[in-house]
Amino acid sequence: MTSVEAADTEETVTCLHMTFYHPCQDAKMMFRGLNFCKREQVRADETAKFGRDSNVCRYNLMDTRVSRIQFSLQFYRKLNSSEYCFEIKNMSKKTKLIVNQTELGYLNKIDLPWKCIICFGDYQILAEIQEGESMDYFATYLRLAEVPILQERCLPSLRPIPETGISSSLFPSQDKRPIEIDENE
Repeated sequence: MTSVEAADTEETVTCLHMTFYHPCQDAKMMFRGLNFCKREQVRADETAKFGRDSNVCRYNLMDTRVSRIQFSLQFYRKLNSSEYCFEIKNMSKKTKLIVNQTELGYLNKIDLPWKCIICFGDYQILAEIQEGESMDYFATYLRLAEVPILQERCLPSLRPIPETGISSSLFPSQDKRPIEIDENE
């Protein structure tokens, strides 16, 4: 028997990809406590906490406006299923946590969707779950976004686009007042 034949079967690991953005990230460097572009293993029974208290939180945000513990993520397996999920809980008494369009108050929790945007204050985090099989641990992979995540997601513009297909925003004008156009023109 060769060493490949005798080796244990390799398990895939559930990985939580998180992309962080804050408008002042270059000036204030609030993400300097995070390890970007490095896959980090976390035990399945450990709660992943995000906040400014480095003694309690595994993922530190260096910002006095962030709560000691802002939010936590708990890895779990659904009952009577082989599916693994994350539960997100708001741990801040002062700041609401928004997961997609769901607003969470203090100690509120929900299942983290497979792909979602987490917001609190000026922070935006794109979270994406990559499925795995391991019961013992999961992984995190953090990235830093250059542009706002909400902008990057190509949300529809609130500015109407005329039927000519040419947006007036492409041509800067002196007059910034709204122009009323009859829909029949």
